[in-house]
Amino acid sequence: MSSNATHADPNVTAAQTLLANDHLSFRRKVTYGFTDMSGNLLYCIISSYMLYFFTNVFGLGVGVAGTLLLIGRIFDAIGVPIMGILVDHTHSKYGKSRPWFLWMALPFAIFVWLLFTTPALSTNAKIVYAGVMYVLADLSYIAVSTPITSVLPNLTSVSDDRMSANSIRLVLGNVGNFFAVTFIIPFATFLGKGNEQRGWSMAVGVYAIVAFILLIVAFLDMRERNIENSEIVTVKQSLKATKGNWPWVLIVVANLVYWTAYTIRNSALPYYFQYNLHDKNLISFFNGFSIIQVLGMAAVPLFVKVLHKWGTTVFMLALTMLGQVWMGLAGANVTSALIGWCIACIGAGSACTMFFAMVGDTVDFGEWKNGIRANGFLTAFGASFCIQMGSGFGGFIAAKILAGFGFDATKVVQSQATAGGINLTFIWIPIIVYAISLICMVIYRKWEKHEPVVQEELAERNAEAKLSH
Repeated sequence: MSSNATHADPNVTAAQTLLANDHLSFRRKVTYGFTDMSGNLLYCIISSYMLYFFTNVFGLGVGVAGTLLLIGRIFDAIGVPIMGILVDHTHSKYGKSRPWFLWMALPFAIFVWLLFTTPALSTNAKIVYAGVMYVLADLSYIAVSTPITSVLPNLTSVSDDRMSANSIRLVLGNVGNFFAVTFIIPFATFLGKGNEQRGWSMAVGVYAIVAFILLIVAFLDMRERNIENSEIVTVKQSLKATKGNWPWVLIVVANLVYWTAYTIRNSALPYYFQYNLHDKNLISFFNGFSIIQVLGMAAVPLFVKVLHKWGTTVFMLALTMLGQVWMGLAGANVTSALIGWCIACIGAGSACTMFFAMVGDTVDFGEWKNGIRANGFLTAFGASFCIQMGSGFGGFIAAKILAGFGFDATKVVQSQATAGGINLTFIWIPIIVYAISLICMVIYRKWEKHEPVVQEELAERNAEAKLSH
């Protein structure tokens, strides 16, 4: 059907009726947000403290730890498309994405807990244990995070509802991030009573129980629409959905680069405050202030109305880079550094919101262009793949830079050269990487302008299909 169809056309009328009755309630937007709160409650411990835990608690060398982080992401690179295909092949009374929250809630909680549990093994056996648990924890997170993004286009077809639901999801996800990065170290210290390894295991165990409960609640309240008409999407069809889908390509590249920069910064953060500013307490203090990014996340829908999606993302990435520069110039001035940190957090958190929202739009584009709606496959690459591979690249890059500048966790005081390497990793390298993501989003502008045509014609096709039955 052409987008120039008259209003008298019954397909157009039916399409308008479908869109009008497809709104998502505020309660279900909130329970949808529980999925990301659960995922972040555990995964942000991994993305923020994995390198630090491996070197300063578990007892691995920084080079070995960095290699494990990269190897784990190689497995993720295989697991992400498989998970996307599994979602597209899922056919149950609960839908395609929703049942995965039920199936994977317990494995996800258990594997992350085991990852932060230090066994009494030989050095080589501990390396094997760390590698295996890291892979299993990551794969279980992929099995949770992939449906978080892929389910959104099936919860509602209303663009504004998707945007607000995604904003609520990421605000609640940031609450999970706040509790993960702010309290895990003091909580582990409190529970361990001088035994860091025991403390981390117990603290992450408590977090894992809460994460499990949140996922189950989300599963129970969630509903996918039109599941009775859902079709199995083959691997060949999934690949075809990417053909000519340039908006999807740009989102994948931009989001992958974003998570690489984000993880480089977060991986270096504990070292920066412990060794450069000589105050380990600042790790939790600064991470606690990351909650301020909910201000930007909550305001994203307002920014989008003025700057559009591409412009909002560019603005937020530029804000992130400004905050990084501010921290670099602040040096040992903690108050000034905190201002820069807050600016960077608002920018980074809001940019992250945009990527997750826009990848859902690329699913619509793929269906419009190729006639295939591959929610699982496209969103798996646009979200989970970017998070996992970006985190792996970021952690590996951070570890290699630190190793190259002579970092040694057994030394209470690092050399001047090492402190310079930590500063480079925490402040300046992320700025360069964020700039690449920003350029991708400037290019994305032309594709966003085409979205109204895509939405209208898809609504007409769906209405025509309903009328034909």
